[in-house]
Parts: sequence; C-alpha cells; structure tokens
Amino acid sequence: MRRLSFFSFVLLGWLAAAWPAAAQGQSGSFEVALNGHVVGTASFRMAAAKQGYDSSSLVTVAMKGIDYALSKTERLSLAHYLRHAELSAAVNGEAVHVVAAPDAAQFLLNISANGKNSTTRLTAHAAAVFLPDFDPGAWETLLMLAAKQNNRDLWAILPKDAGSIEAVQLATYADQQGTLDGKTVTVHHLVATIAGAKTDLFSGPENQLLQAELPQQGFALVRKGFVLTPSAKPIAPAEN
Repeated sequence: MRRLSFFSFVLLGWLAAAWPAAAQGQSGSFEVALNGHVVGTASFRMAAAKQGYDSSSLVTVAMKGIDYALSKTERLSLAHYLRHAELSAAVNGEAVHVVAAPDAAQFLLNISANGKNSTTRLTAHAAAVFLPDFDPGAWETLLMLAAKQNNRDLWAILPKDAGSIEAVQLATYADQQGTLDGKTVTVHHLVATIAGAKTDLFSGPENQLLQAELPQQGFALVRKGFVLTPSAKPIAPAEN
C-alpha cells in the first residue's frame, strides 16, 4: 500500500479544518422559555448525506394551554435548499402531519390535520426554509442560507392552516457578547421579519444559532450553555 507523504498529511489536516462545519455535521440542544421560565426543550441535528444533508428536529412544549410535540425530518441539497420535509406533530391532542417537496415550478404541501386532508401549491423559491413553530433546526438553516446569499431572496414556508410561503426580511444589528459553555463569544444579531412578525436571532462566529426571541409573545429558544450579555430577555424571572 502506498504511503502518504508528509505533505499529504498536512493537506488533509488543512482540508479538515477548512471544510464547512455543516459538512461535518451540526447539532444543538435548546431550552424553550416563556418569560424566563423553561417550558420545553428543542434540538436538531444536521449531517452530511449523499448529495446534500439530512436534518432532523425534535420539540416538546408542555404548559398550561399548550401541549406541543414535533418531529421533523428534512433532506437538503449541498446548497442547503429544501428537497423534502416531513413533519409529525401533536398540538393540544390534535395530530398534524405535513409532507413538503418541490413539484416542478411549485412547492407542494400535503397537510393532514383535524381529520382533514388538504393540498396546497406554493410558488417555488430556491432559498426557502421549512419553518414550523419552535424549530431551532429551521432557524439554523436560515442563518446558513442568509450567510451564503448576503441576507437576500430568502423565504419561509409556514406549515400552518393551509400553508403559505412568505418573504424573509433580515436586518443586521451591532454585535453583542455572550458566553457559551463558560467561554466568551462574539454574538451576531439579526432581526428576521416574516409576515409582519419579528424574530431576534443571535448567532455565533460560525453562524450557529445561539438564541431566538420568537414571534410568539414572550417565547425564546436558548441554546444550552449559552448566556447573552446582557440578556435580550431574562433567563430567570426577576425577583421582587
């Protein structure tokens, strides 16, 4: 067997360091908080696959008035464009199942909810993110697409009711500081506006999602081990 030269070892090491983090695989675990109280958990995992990436998300929220569980799987292209998504959820005892995929010049949503089935055809856009409620994997994908597309021509597929596709407007704010697992990190701050609702997104140096202040009033996704300095919203309720 031919031996690798010293130069080959150096080259392989350089390639491993330079290879995008998403190609090697990304994951994250989050707490779902409401006004500083933890009410659930969320996680995602993205791994390299043949001709793209496989992504999955799990979400559980349990509180008065909301009993929400979600499982989502996706196939993404090498450019992180959506190729197929499947969602199964239970919302206050009601089962919801959604399958989404491109179909010629359109995007097809098959939705089963409340005992009824519907099919919706949406205008196709290449850089469209499938965005269920409380899904950190979807926000992570949006951040990666935003970095590649200079924050332009981004879209969100919202699997609510009959489903819709909405333009994503991104505004960049000044960097902030935070700690991740006790280490200081520079935190990028973006505000995403989708169908008139704003979401504050805080990401790390490699565009990894650290925190999202969600459009649902008072809710936030916070990566475990991360603290924003100062916090956009209190991590724990203030004491009187």
